[in-house]
Amino acid sequence: MVRVVGLIWILLLPIAATASGEWPEFRGPTSDGHSTAVGLPLKWSEKQNVRWKTAIHGRGWSSPAVWGNQIWMTTATEDGRQLFAVCVDRATGKVLLDRKVFENSHPEPLGNDVNSYATPSPVIESGRVYMTFGSPGTICLDTKTFNTVWTRRDLPCRHYRGASSSPILFQDKLILTFDGADYQYVAALFTKTGLTAWRMDRSADWNDMDASGKPFMEGDQRKAHSTPTLTLVNGQPRMISIGAKAGYCYDPRNGKEIWKVNFKGFSPSFRPVIGFGMAFIPTGYGGSDLWAVRLDGQGDVTNSNVAWKYSKMIPQKPSPILVDDLIYLLNDSGVVSCLEAKTGAPVWQERVGGRFSASPLYAEGRIYCFSEEGRVIVLKAGRKLEILAENELESGFMASAAVAGKALILRTRTHIYRIEASGSRSARAGNRSDLVVRSRQ
Repeated sequence: MVRVVGLIWILLLPIAATASGEWPEFRGPTSDGHSTAVGLPLKWSEKQNVRWKTAIHGRGWSSPAVWGNQIWMTTATEDGRQLFAVCVDRATGKVLLDRKVFENSHPEPLGNDVNSYATPSPVIESGRVYMTFGSPGTICLDTKTFNTVWTRRDLPCRHYRGASSSPILFQDKLILTFDGADYQYVAALFTKTGLTAWRMDRSADWNDMDASGKPFMEGDQRKAHSTPTLTLVNGQPRMISIGAKAGYCYDPRNGKEIWKVNFKGFSPSFRPVIGFGMAFIPTGYGGSDLWAVRLDGQGDVTNSNVAWKYSKMIPQKPSPILVDDLIYLLNDSGVVSCLEAKTGAPVWQERVGGRFSASPLYAEGRIYCFSEEGRVIVLKAGRKLEILAENELESGFMASAAVAGKALILRTRTHIYRIEASGSRSARAGNRSDLVVRSRQ
């Protein structure tokens, strides 16, 4: 499975983006939370295997992105009026850049504690990093000089509860997702200039009824938070993108809609996972299901391409993990489900406890689960529940993990950590003693 997805990544993206050891976007180089790293730590605490710990000011849930010796993320003031780009040194945790990149004079209230004004994760390629805060602004920075290459602030969207969808790269294009209370569309910008390459409006039927039989209205029922996933179908590049009321397959070269699958849900959040010729997609609130949708087809494939559905304890925010022929679901309230990926047949379902927003990570047969309370549960992938370790850090996790070499790069609500076994070669080379580095407050 990892080899197939890795091949897709190589075919879809620039060669420079496939450098080994990088974690260039949300959920990593294969977009599915998989890491090929060997020797990641199994156990840690605030006093064990912390190579460095750096405070990050403000409130931001963006997941760290890693390229070379740089780790990038975003943050924002609590009120959302000031939006920041942050870069720290991978070896030492030293803050290399902490720059206010946008002023947001009229931030819309988030309405809950789930989101932040800096939730979309950065995406990186050689020499460039791209960060978006949704309609308040998108920026491209040169990673060597930290100079601004271009910005865009003219892409409209009433995010209503904040922007969440992370940007992705396809060849020479940066793809952004806007699913708000007013506008719902996907747009591609040329990476060199920031100019619009294409824009495609969602084609959902907003005159339809929701799951309770009421007409869809502005607000959550038009919202979505999911990040698209790239794949190949019959040798052609395709992008699976989930909105309110429908999941879509687009041609990322021009934005053309290839097919659509309709459902009643809204505010779907997790990133689709690809395997066995299917996309595993969320339907969101108001009828929360996991659907396995065959990737071929044209037009409305609702009645032809849905291979199976599963509706028990489906996560709203954490994305699934697909390992071999099993798919693992970690739901928001701490229930883990294991299903047969080809059929949706349940294998096991157990409660591990806690609240979860971050997506799990897979490496070396282990599934790492990061809770909002700061507890990290490490499971053995397999046909029965086996807990290998339980760890804890302060402040808790909203951001998903990254991997750099033999290290876990973990962002809590207040800090970013490099977690690495003290005996590893990269730990000795990168930093001989534990450090706590404080950024600007």
